[in-house]
Amino acid sequence: MKLFSTFSSLLFACIFIYSCQEKQKDTETPSEKRQRIELVTNKGTMVIALYNDTPLHRDNFINLVQHKAYDSLLFHRVISNFMIQAGDPESRSAKANDTLGEGDVPYRVKAEILPHLFHKKGVLAAARDGNPERASSGMQFYIVQGKIYNDSLLTIAEKRINGWLAEHYIRTDRAHSYLLDSLQHHSASGNNTKYMLYKDSITNWAAHSEEFKAYTIPEDQRTVYKTLGGVPHLDQNYTVFGEVIEGLPIIDSIATTDIGEFDRPTEDVRIITMRLVE
Repeated sequence: MKLFSTFSSLLFACIFIYSCQEKQKDTETPSEKRQRIELVTNKGTMVIALYNDTPLHRDNFINLVQHKAYDSLLFHRVISNFMIQAGDPESRSAKANDTLGEGDVPYRVKAEILPHLFHKKGVLAAARDGNPERASSGMQFYIVQGKIYNDSLLTIAEKRINGWLAEHYIRTDRAHSYLLDSLQHHSASGNNTKYMLYKDSITNWAAHSEEFKAYTIPEDQRTVYKTLGGVPHLDQNYTVFGEVIEGLPIIDSIATTDIGEFDRPTEDVRIITMRLVE
């Protein structure tokens, strides 16, 4: 991951605070009241409530906001009916043709993937790379726009969830973990035929493995996806750690902006500032 030099002192301060909080997390009881964050953009203002059920992500995000780490950054990746992504520190002074998305702080946050936290419209979630622990980016995040789903689409989403979960859990099966290595190899080489072959093999492994338990989207969550909307196929694979409680239309305004290469908006959509709301 790339480290942005202009704010190196800020980042190491954040790392120190984050490490201290890791040590204290077992002895501290978080307040029932959710910390709110005001996120001001050039498209309007949102208010986010952070979940207490994901204390590592909550505290890391609060530290970054307090140190103004997100001020002036861009929403560098925007996909309509999906999500809006920000948090690349290199986007602060990016030029029009710069490729963004690789910048970050030099640490990850341990995954906090919980069954009752899901990708409904407006949730705040942590971006991540393909690391096997599913640990989150220390800084990059996305906010879900999504779309309305029906039962048949939710069934398809369920299959995608279980496909990813199978790939994650097969790492623990030494006799069959080579399937995942082969899948990743053919994905990188662009051999789609063999990629799909090994993907089917992993699905078959999951269907017959006593260790793997297939995931079913709960009925209450299905109802939300069929009314409010969201992105269900991301569930149980990324950490969700907050939600927009004011300003949902701002998400739509950002998500529908014109985009260019790599899903970057053709006109900058910028975070003006973030601050804690008392």
